Amino acid sequence: MSFYQWRGDVLTLSCHIQPKSSRNEIVGLYDDSVKIRITAPPVDGKANAHLIKILAKLFGVSKSAVTITSGESGRKKVVRIEDPGKLPELLNIERT
Repeated sequence: MSFYQWRGDVLTLSCHIQPKSSRNEIVGLYDDSVKIRITAPPVDGKANAHLIKILAKLFGVSKSAVTITSGESGRKKVVRIEDPGKLPELLNIERT
């Protein structure tokens, strides 16, 4: 399985999150997921909120267009991004 999937204008990403990092960044691929480092701690939903904010900025959408569909309490998450305005070059995602 690929780390991403298109369904119409909706992009679904499989992510592996590393909280409490020194900076926010997409590292690259990790198994069948995108590894993302975030500075927020995994406490009281702070990491999830921070992840949504980062992905919204990277993909050129509002925060309401980014949804964590599974894995809210773990490091492995599936994220849904509605109609991304831009695609980060590092991920090499092709629109189908």
